[in-house]
This record gives sequence, structure tokens and C-alpha cells, in this order.
Amino acid sequence: MASAGSGDETVPTATATATITLISSDGEHFAVPETAANLSETIHHMIEDGCTDGGVPLPKIAGGVLAKVLEYCNKHTAASDKEEVERFDKAFIEAVDQGMLLDMVLAANYLNVKGLLDLTCQTIADMIQNKSVEEIRRMFNIKNDLTPEEEAEIRRENQWAFDD
Repeated sequence: MASAGSGDETVPTATATATITLISSDGEHFAVPETAANLSETIHHMIEDGCTDGGVPLPKIAGGVLAKVLEYCNKHTAASDKEEVERFDKAFIEAVDQGMLLDMVLAANYLNVKGLLDLTCQTIADMIQNKSVEEIRRMFNIKNDLTPEEEAEIRRENQWAFDD
């Protein structure tokens, strides 16, 4: 992943592969090898349809988050074997904080990067496994907007979900 100056042109890589420019919501420009960009089904379809000239604006993804998504995509296209990818994924996901993790879920979903979406969602699932509703609310700073009566009714209707 390389950050380009004006974003009006793509910067060729050392291997002279085709690149496209992605533009984050905060105006950062990223020259991305087409092979890495193709991990995003959304971008892949845009490339196929010839809609990438002049750059691809991504109004829902900030530059810092896009940089992490592109780090993932670049590594997954360059990795030589499955073990290398697994080691990268483990180190990659452990290095992000909770806020970035949640932003990456949204970005991976928006861009339809299946592997990254699976990785980030599984990480969150692992985080909340065996946690109570109250613990999960604290973990993600979720306000309980239910009245005690509403919460009691939900617990009665879904008793199977609350069995210990």
C-alpha cells in the first residue's frame, strides 16, 4: 500500500502491475495493486465495469481504517503459503484495538472482503463468548435502553438464550 500525492494518477509498483487509487473519507489517496484490490468484491466489480478511472471514493472508510484493510489485502495476495497467512492473520488481528476492530468489520462488510470480514467477526465472537449481557454492554459501551419490564419480557420469551 502506498499513499499517492494527488490521487489523479496511479503509481506503478516495482512489478509494473496495474494499480488503482482508492480515496478514503478523509481524502487520503492509496495506490493499490489491482490484485490486492480484487479481494474486495465491491472494488472487483468496479474494475470489471471500468469505474475506477480517477480513483474510487470510499466515503464510509477513514484513511487509517483503509490502510489496515489494504495491509490485509496486500499480505493475502503476496503470501506464499497458508501457514504464512495464518501467522499474519493472528499477529494482524492481535495488533488492533477494539475501536479499529469494529471499524474494520464495517469496512470489510462495505467493501465485501470476505476473509477479513470472517476474521474480524470471529474475533468479536471470541471476545463475547461466555460473557453475560451486562459484560458485553460494558465491553462495547452499549447503553441499556430497555425498561426492566421490557428486559424481563425478552428474557421470558427467549429463555433458551439465557440458560447457564
